[in-house]
Amino acid sequence: MQVDLAHIYNEVYGMNSSEEKCIVCERSSNDVPLIPLHYQNATLWICPQHLPVLIHKPEQLADKLPGAAGFGKPDSHPHG
Repeated sequence: MQVDLAHIYNEVYGMNSSEEKCIVCERSSNDVPLIPLHYQNATLWICPQHLPVLIHKPEQLADKLPGAAGFGKPDSHPHG
């Protein structure tokens, strides 16, 4: 089943999915750099501080990003 993230962000979180705020800390691009995240036909934003959470522990974003718990574990990789 496809989830309408734009509707969720508007109704549940009280913000439009097109607003440029980090989906985790809700800081804007006035405060931190933001990276666009395209998911389920919506554009969301995440800051560099929370990008590792999306990559390594997406289940921690399940309340903010529907389906994140099912992303699975990333392949192990060394950090240089």
